[in-house]
Amino acid sequence: MRGRAVPELRLYNTNGGVTEVMPRLAGAEADVQRLVEANMEALLGVRFLASEYSTGPIHAGRIDSLGIDENGAPVVVEYKRGTDPGVIHQGLFYLSWLLDHRAEFAHLVRDRLGATAAAQVLWNGPRLICVAGDFTRYDIHAIREHRRSIDLVRYRFFGRDLIGLEAVATATGRTPKGGREQPTGPAQPMRAGREGIAELAAAADEVLLGLGDGITRVQRKKYCAYQRLRNFATICPPQRTKVLVYLSLDPAEVDLVPDFTRNVKGIGHHGTGDLEVQLRTERDLERAQRLFRASYAAA
Repeated sequence: MRGRAVPELRLYNTNGGVTEVMPRLAGAEADVQRLVEANMEALLGVRFLASEYSTGPIHAGRIDSLGIDENGAPVVVEYKRGTDPGVIHQGLFYLSWLLDHRAEFAHLVRDRLGATAAAQVLWNGPRLICVAGDFTRYDIHAIREHRRSIDLVRYRFFGRDLIGLEAVATATGRTPKGGREQPTGPAQPMRAGREGIAELAAAADEVLLGLGDGITRVQRKKYCAYQRLRNFATICPPQRTKVLVYLSLDPAEVDLVPDFTRNVKGIGHHGTGDLEVQLRTERDLERAQRLFRASYAAA
């Protein structure tokens, strides 16, 4: 990948005519790092913990950024201004160090976010996010050979005030479950009662995993999350008569339907997302798929 690798998407200013806004790299790596760290939750779905974190005198390194994602997984973020074939190996080196220093990370989380967050760190799903000007095809191939969750994110600045982020590739660190043909619904009629609701939850799981490649399924005690770069959906354990799915969509931009969709922004609930979708029947699952796809596309 050389030359003008971005953009399939081209940006234009329509004020007083149509003028293309040309993409550019940062003047320095630190410019990207400062911007992402200051807005990490909005840009990556990760809560920022520390910058230039020292790995001590033996390893003699500094982790660009440390964070924790919305499911409690530790996150190492590494930045490069342009294309750098060493960014993945460097990030994996720091991720390995982090797994050997769990108590130190938990102490950092406790200091920044409190004891509850520190007690809920998800150590079976640590992540590496590499933010760079570009990646080579060898980078994309390499992450698929690792047993770690790795996201390659390409950036571009546009003009003075705009930045674009593109998820180039994702390795889930697990046996792939995405990329299958998306079902239109269960093959057999569902049973009534609790067994039917359990089948409905399983069918929703199948639909969400089938939305595309690179989907990570993260199981927590009180919910199951479906993640690209960030969560796009969470499913709570089935209730007696319904399955609750929470999507990362703005409820103000959705036509809410009583007993089907609900605005839960500011209302406590398990999982993540401000739009609640209530599934009671196969028909509910069918009409929810449009919302599932919209949330997936926005993640």
